[in-house]
This record gives sequence, C-alpha cells and structure tokens, in this order.
Amino acid sequence: MCETSAFYVPGVAPINFHQNDPVEIKAVKLTSSRTQLPYEYYSLPFCQPSKITYKAENLGEVLRGDRIVNTPFQVLMNSEKKCEVLCSQSNKPVTLTVEQSRLVAERITEDYYVHLIADNLPVATRLELYSNRDSDDKKKEKDVQFEHGYRLGFTDVNKIYLHNHLSFILYYHREDMEEDQEHTYRVVRFEVIPQSIRLEDLKADEKSSCTLPEGTNSSPQEIDPTKENQLYFTYSVHWEESDIKWASRWDTYLTMSDVQIHWFSIINSVVVVFFLSGILSMIIIRTLRKDIANYNKEDDIEDTMEESGWKLVHGDVFRPPQYPMILSSLLGSGIQLFCMILIVIFVAMLGMLSPSSRGALMTTACFLFMFMGVFGGFSAGRLYRTLKGHRWKKGAFCTATLYPGVVFGICFVLNCFIWGKHSSGAVSALSTMVLWLCIVVRESPIPVVYLGYYYRLLKGSHMNTTTELRNQQIPRQILAAAIWENQFYYLFGFLFLVFIILVVSCSQISIVMVYFQLCAEDYRWWWRNFLVSGGSAFYVLVYAIFYFVNKLDIVEFIPSLLYFGYTALMVLSFWLLTGTIGFYAAYMFVRKIYAAVKID
Repeated sequence: MCETSAFYVPGVAPINFHQNDPVEIKAVKLTSSRTQLPYEYYSLPFCQPSKITYKAENLGEVLRGDRIVNTPFQVLMNSEKKCEVLCSQSNKPVTLTVEQSRLVAERITEDYYVHLIADNLPVATRLELYSNRDSDDKKKEKDVQFEHGYRLGFTDVNKIYLHNHLSFILYYHREDMEEDQEHTYRVVRFEVIPQSIRLEDLKADEKSSCTLPEGTNSSPQEIDPTKENQLYFTYSVHWEESDIKWASRWDTYLTMSDVQIHWFSIINSVVVVFFLSGILSMIIIRTLRKDIANYNKEDDIEDTMEESGWKLVHGDVFRPPQYPMILSSLLGSGIQLFCMILIVIFVAMLGMLSPSSRGALMTTACFLFMFMGVFGGFSAGRLYRTLKGHRWKKGAFCTATLYPGVVFGICFVLNCFIWGKHSSGAVSALSTMVLWLCIVVRESPIPVVYLGYYYRLLKGSHMNTTTELRNQQIPRQILAAAIWENQFYYLFGFLFLVFIILVVSCSQISIVMVYFQLCAEDYRWWWRNFLVSGGSAFYVLVYAIFYFVNKLDIVEFIPSLLYFGYTALMVLSFWLLTGTIGFYAAYMFVRKIYAAVKID
C-alpha cells in the first residue's frame, strides 16, 4: 500500500495532553449512501450528557450537514476502561419506545453510519481483508483498510440488531521531554470496534461499570420495531502507543489502496493527450499557414472570385449573435467558475485545505466564487461591448444573478424536501432564504460584478485597430448547416493534472470544430461553439445516470430527487466551465487567423 503525506494549515497547532487529561468525544452526524440524507446525532435516542452543546459551524459544515455536538463518553488520556454503562440510573436499562424503536430500525435498514471525532480525528472501523485465497492460513496476507465511522447496526435473517457497545481504541504519540518535565501525549488515531450485545449478557453494577460476556457466548441486541426494547449503551476504552507523529496522523485516513492505479492512469492520459495535441497542433498550423499564404497572394481577379473557405466569411465572422447579453453573462459565470476551481485545486494540492479543517474546502470555494465576480464581470463586460451591447447595467445584473439564481432555485426546492425529512442537511425555511440569498447576492456579488463590468467598459472591447473587422451590412448565406459516499479525497495533485488535461482537450477540440465550421463558410459560431464545447457535460450526465442505476442502492423518491438535483447542478456548472474554456480558445483562434490575412 502506498503512503501519502499531508501537512496542516498554518496556525493549526496540536493539542498536548497529560496523563488522565479528558479527551472529548464529539458526534458529527449520521450518514447513509442509500438515502444521501444526513441526520444529527441526537435524532436517534442515544444517551445524552447533562448539557448538550453544539459547536459553531462554518458555511461549509452547514452545507455538508455537520452538527458537531458533545457526547457523554468519558475518556481520559492513557487511562483504560473495561466497560462503562451510559445513561443508566440505579442499574436500570434504557427503554426505547415503540416509536423510537421503529426509527432506530429504519435507520439501520437504511445502512446509516455514525461519525464521531476525538481531538478532531474522525473515528474509523478497521477492516482486515485477505489479499489471496491460499488454503494455508499462515500464507494469507491481510490488507488493512479503514471505513469512516461505524455502522449503526446490521440485519440478519429479517431481524434487526443495534451496535450498542463501542470499543474505542485510541493511539497516542509520546512527545520527547526533558527529564524533569512531565510527559505529554498527542492523539494520532481513533478506531472503534462496534458490537451488539443483548441485555441479558451484560452485567452492570450501581457504579455504572459492566462486565462483557466472554468469548462468543453472547447474542446480539435485537431491535423489534413493533414493541418497546430494553438495552444497555456501553463502551470501553483502550490506549496504545504509536510511532506515528502528529503531523502524519491523517495519513491513515487519506491512504487509498488504488493510488498507484490513479497515477499510472493519469500519466498515460497526459502522454496520450499531449502527444495527440502536438500532432493536431502541427496539422492545424501547417494548414493555416498554407491557407494564409494563399489568401495573401496578389492573384488576378478571376482567382480571387474562385476563393473559398474561411476567408470568405471575414465580413460576418464577428457579427453579433442572438441574445448577446445572455451569452456574455453565461461566459462571465464560466470565468468565475474557472478561476475559483483553478485556485481551489491549486491551494488544496499544496495541502493548505487540510481535512482537519472541516468545511474549509467548501467555504473557500464559496468565498472565492464571490471574489472572482470581479473577473467574471470584467470578461462579461468586455465581450458584451465587443458584441455591440449598450445596456451595460442590465448586462451586469444578468451576469451577477443568472447562474446563481438557477443554483438558488434548485437548492431551495431540494432544501424544502430535506427540511421535510428533518435532516441536518437542511436549515429552517427562513434561514434557507437568508442563506441562499446571501450566496446569490454575495457569493456572486452584484457590486463586485458591476465593478468589473464597468471597468471593462471603460477599457473598451476585445477588438483593436489591427484585428477589428467590419461586418457586412447584408449577412452572407450559409452553404452548409452544421459529477456521493462520505469519503475523504486528497489526491489534488492528480486532480490538478486532470484539470490541465481538461483545459487542453476542450481548447483543441473547440478550435478544430470552429475551423471546420468556418471552412464550411458558416459564420454562426458563437453559440454553437459554446454549446459544443460544453458537450462533455452530457457525458457527466450519462455517467451519473449509469452510476445511479448500477452502483447506488437508492429506491426512494426524495433520495433520488436529491441525487438528480445535485447532479443537475454539477452538470450545469461543468457545462459552463468547459463551454467557457472552449469558447475563449476558439475566440482567440478566430481573432488570430483573421488578423493574419489581408482584407480588402
């Protein structure tokens, strides 16, 4: 298994613990890949502390559905606990009502996972898999993997069982200290072994201590959704010393078993794409040089009359298309997305967006999209001025609200369904309006877009005295009509290379398509190039449908609606991104080739 390394955001300092210092266990949420609906921890009848305190979340955590809250688990640094009973009074078990039992059973059948954290480290369940099938057990090699969180329970022969005992295994690293100083410890791993133990097999005393059954003599704790159920919630704590240092403690969570496959595939893709790009560029350059040399010859009138190809549409190629305001607004939003994605991936590749800062990636993306409104308004105003647009205030408002408005509409509708399911992924109706209106108005800010838009209008359009072409008064006749499963992702270096490949591929395909279209003497390239360049979003949509049908086990209406609603947002954003990349590549190509020919 390959090793990965990570480093932390500057300013994030480790916490040093002394012997018997409290290590707080907090709950994050409940998640399921089947429903895509997160729930807060106390939506189920777990044991509660005397005072419930929720952590203040950032924007990214709110949108992810995180609701970090304290729990009654009492864990002390380097202090063992064999078995402790939670929320037990006078040695009495917990009684789940019929309604609570039905809710717990429903969450178990929906494959929900519980997510806890200790010292900001997420809990993980160790999975030991055998890498070969040799009959000799001694020759079998174990492949250790980790599952984020732990399963709430399991089903067997139409019966439902709850994991009511948690065996916490915490690893610490002993820090080097001077002889006269007390040792300090740092938490470097947090594992759990969930168990289901029925009430009759657990022996509890009045001091909230319990005795676990020996061996495999115990039976699991069944949850019957048709009646009340009695059970104990128990836990144990075991500490182990580890050589892992604090700076490397996230490596276990970020290691991927197929990381080598990732890098081999990306290297192959880079070689193939750039090899083909080099060949295509050579062919296009040689063809264009020949075309330009022929067009610039001082031939007689008869030869000039027989000219054909892309030169003949020079008088129409920059004719403004239909709906120039909408086109420039969409391209402005595409520039915002491009700048935001580029910066986020690059910063994350440098390790500045550590997973230890929960919600940092999404929060950074939102605020970067806000500030990139300057570039979006700048590019949209520049293009709108080139297309002879005059209503710049309306164009700036359209740029600032068109794409965010669509996002707001879809998210508001989806949030209504999430709110109806009482999921932690939603906020109240009033807060939803305020939150998403802030995202629409601030994250694609009207003032910032207006600033970029107005500045560009003062500078003028794309055209200058050497490249501006006069459009014919009568249009020329056209000759021929022409990304779901609660996992950490940290291979941002791989993602950055993929993004570069995407930019190169979209640019070259767009240039080739617009060249063929102009050679067919079809000058209506503006909208067509934008739509065709974003055609890869259709592949994303098809793959999302394939993934939904073949990989996911979603059968209910609301989870399906959420999946396709968020997929629609991703497809729309990907279409704007790739369409903008291809459009500006083709736009620069068209300006370049028509500036190289002599126009009478």
